[in-house]
Amino acid sequence: MSTITKGKILIICGPTASGKSDLAIRLAHNLDAEIVNADSMQMYRGLDIGTAKPSPAQQVDVPHHLIDVADPDQPLSAADFMGLADTAISDILSRGKRVIVVGGTGLYIRSLVYGLVDSPSGAGEIRQALHAEADRIGNDAMLERLRTVDPVLAADMHPNNLVRIIRALEVYELTGTPLSSHQKRHGFTTKRYETLQIAISVERAVLYKRINERVDRMLNDGLVKEVADLLDAGYGHDLKPMRSIGYKETAAFLRGEHSCAENTRLIQQNTRHYAKRQCTWFKADQDILWFEYPDKFGTILTNVIEFFE
Repeated sequence: MSTITKGKILIICGPTASGKSDLAIRLAHNLDAEIVNADSMQMYRGLDIGTAKPSPAQQVDVPHHLIDVADPDQPLSAADFMGLADTAISDILSRGKRVIVVGGTGLYIRSLVYGLVDSPSGAGEIRQALHAEADRIGNDAMLERLRTVDPVLAADMHPNNLVRIIRALEVYELTGTPLSSHQKRHGFTTKRYETLQIAISVERAVLYKRINERVDRMLNDGLVKEVADLLDAGYGHDLKPMRSIGYKETAAFLRGEHSCAENTRLIQQNTRHYAKRQCTWFKADQDILWFEYPDKFGTILTNVIEFFE
């Protein structure tokens, strides 16, 4: 695969509640930059409180791209994100501005930097059958099934990541070859952009405290009403955005499946687990530089300015 250089971009990644958005906005002011969102759930309209979406004032203060680009019943993939992000980045660079990509969806960031595996698109019937099977036997059993055909990929996969589990099983059924083998041939070694990747390092106890406090704020700010409004608008709880953290638990609360206190506990617990998985994903990438923030803002800014010069 030939090298494709589309320009320089700064990427700020890392776990939820680490301070990525705040850092991105501060850097944007210093760099005359615009922000491209790389959080998969912030791309959906109506999912505001539960995704910690930048406020309207923040979006006016610094131009943000790829926020509110789809309704909750419109499926978005990493390939969709890559195409939309390429367009936004090209537009920003054409106007002489700098680009900051910020978000915690690791697959989206990897697709933007390295592209996607050229694996076959699946037949709809196979995917539907796999979803039906998952409904019947559960996520854990589906992950066990994946382990029998692709133990390499399954080793680092969580049962809750049903979309990836089904995609991997789908590729195997279509080709007879494990998805991990497709990925190995791809290599993920040729960059599509020249990048500086930065992540915010936060002690686990501090991060978990921030997560718990953020969830409390979300609920105080009206998360339950936000979910109720989405359901009332006809967006079912089985849609991908409605299965994301904060929305699936609150939808279950609205169905009377658990108490208000239990809803808070579950959202906090599931968010902490998600943050742990994000840390594992990003720490496996040797290209990412980790900094404490806000303590090391000056050091971060120096590194970023040197990168863009």
